[in-house]
Amino acid sequence: MNDRVTITHLEDGIADVRMVRTDKMNALDPAQFKALADTIEELHGTKGLRCVVLSGEGRAFCAGLDLSSMSGNSSGDGEKKKGGATGDLATRAFGDANLAQYVAWGWRKLEVPVIAAAHGVAFGGGFQILSGADVRFIHPDTRCAIMEMKWGLVPDMAGFPLWRGNARDDVIRELTYTNREFNGREAHAMGFATHVSETPLEDALALAKIIANKHPAAMRGAKTLCNAMAELSDADLLMLESTEQLKVIRTPNQMEAVMAEMQKRKPVFAE
Repeated sequence: MNDRVTITHLEDGIADVRMVRTDKMNALDPAQFKALADTIEELHGTKGLRCVVLSGEGRAFCAGLDLSSMSGNSSGDGEKKKGGATGDLATRAFGDANLAQYVAWGWRKLEVPVIAAAHGVAFGGGFQILSGADVRFIHPDTRCAIMEMKWGLVPDMAGFPLWRGNARDDVIRELTYTNREFNGREAHAMGFATHVSETPLEDALALAKIIANKHPAAMRGAKTLCNAMAELSDADLLMLESTEQLKVIRTPNQMEAVMAEMQKRKPVFAE
């Protein structure tokens, strides 16, 4: 936990994660990038974690890049640094991703489902962070944009691999080329959001409770399969289905899931 992002651990292994740079609408400066990356790393090591809910406090989910943080992108001799607020963009500091990409891509790489709740504003990098969640609730009046072209930049926070399969290719192109603003209802219609909600955080937490009471290992396997859909061949994906099933079938927790369902009670899983 830090002063930019908080983690509150709720019952049943739910982590309530909130961006709390409210004075800047949770905009992304170097400290915010680091705080988000540190939070993801902490969650990776959290025992008993079953689901994450990601939101922003204050007036916005995340307003995107804090442009004032780009003003210090030159070295003492006037040479412009490559990467600005997030360091050298070519450096793969987090597996396949650099720091800027990891704060969005990292949610997808967590073993457990991540549910995002967006309101207010989700611009640029904020929209890409939102896209990293498995399931996305959005308020209908949320202002969204793939904003980078407005500032002469390209989207580079893992948006393209995250948007793949969510929205049509031509829609992604138009929004990227024009940085056109759209609202939460449009985001849902285009495939960027899962649900439109007047109470996105409350609905996200309610869904998290449902997910957290499913067989934890089966849920991790299901996310592994979902992540692999866009990457693996049919043959490899078929084999992965079998591999993940063999990890959970006939285990005590799988039998507990069956018994709890039959007895209409809350399951008690052994972690």
